[in-house]
Amino acid sequence: MNKETKPAQVFHFDLQGKREFKYDFLSENSLSTISWNELKPEAPNFFLVKKNFDQSGLYEKGFKVDELFNFYKMGSATGKDETFVSSNTENLKSQLTNYKIDFLEHEIITYNYRVFDERKFLYNNQLIQRLRVDLQKHFFKENIALVTTKILSSKSFFHLFISKKISDRCLISNKGQEGNYFFPLYLYPEATAQQTIGQSTDRTPNLNTKIVKQIAEKLNLEFVNEKINNSSLTINNYFAPIDILDYIYAVLHSPTYREQYKEFLKIDFPRVPYPKDLPSFQNLVSLGGQLRQIHLLESPTVEKYITQYPEDGNNVVVKPRFSPSPSGRAGVGLVYINDTQYFDNVPEVAWNFYIGGYQPAQKWLKDRKDRKLEFDDILHYQKIIVALTETNRLMKEIDKIEIK
Repeated sequence: MNKETKPAQVFHFDLQGKREFKYDFLSENSLSTISWNELKPEAPNFFLVKKNFDQSGLYEKGFKVDELFNFYKMGSATGKDETFVSSNTENLKSQLTNYKIDFLEHEIITYNYRVFDERKFLYNNQLIQRLRVDLQKHFFKENIALVTTKILSSKSFFHLFISKKISDRCLISNKGQEGNYFFPLYLYPEATAQQTIGQSTDRTPNLNTKIVKQIAEKLNLEFVNEKINNSSLTINNYFAPIDILDYIYAVLHSPTYREQYKEFLKIDFPRVPYPKDLPSFQNLVSLGGQLRQIHLLESPTVEKYITQYPEDGNNVVVKPRFSPSPSGRAGVGLVYINDTQYFDNVPEVAWNFYIGGYQPAQKWLKDRKDRKLEFDDILHYQKIIVALTETNRLMKEIDKIEIK
């Protein structure tokens, strides 16, 4: 006769801090003195850490980005970046020649390699490990993609960006489980040798018509495939795919939304609430659009530099570091690239700001260790600082808008 088996009890304790602190804690405690939290793992995920899903009903009323976009995929993976990716065309040609790789001039293209970091790349499906042609072919013409992840190893959701070019699978994070997925706004038809009568050459929105219809009914607006003259939503009573993307981009940059639903944002593609009403939708679209242009470095704002680069020298990056302002100015400091040269008046919030798994103000410089910064590089870095500072400001503005 089988005895009834009781479910196993699962306990959890989270210890954070530096290594020395952890060693001290463990040496002073035992299994019996630690204040364990008992877990109740539930289907479907059976998490072995404490989670708070109290607001699951409210969160699940929204639409998932992978349900809104009909097609999405991870970015490209070269399998050998040191061969197929480089800082400029001449360096890439030299690399390919050294490895005795035959290539054609038109195969060398601009590549979104990391956040705010474009490189040159060999677009060759026979040589690249995972080119993802079915995704990347839609970016040889005008297009834009939302970039996010599905499963996070980090404690917070920073994993959101935008791209208009063929991009790397590690654009916003290089951790294995945090694969970067690209959701193109439009899909282009296959090019054929002979265009048949009635065959469309226009791009089509990569959007679920059922979800789009629900948004349209909620807002009492007409949906159109293309934005006309960048007109206001309320003037012509219509909205376009770019408005939906900007709305999503704003919502997912809300600090309150990220905190409120952090447990959900770590385990699957993000959900976004349906718009509350037309005024809030319009405000979020406006702020999301500003963020989009800033992250693409297309906004005139990024050229209004807030930093200086005052010292002459060899411009070689040795060991980037942030140092508080010697004048005692709060919240800003110097970013040294070597012992004598630095960017002045860098907001500390920009230096520490995360996009995905990276801190772009730090990573961009670290990825150029032992390299000389050219004039354009110095200007580009100053644009990055403006973009990160403005992102922080706009996120606060977004947080003033109620999001269901």
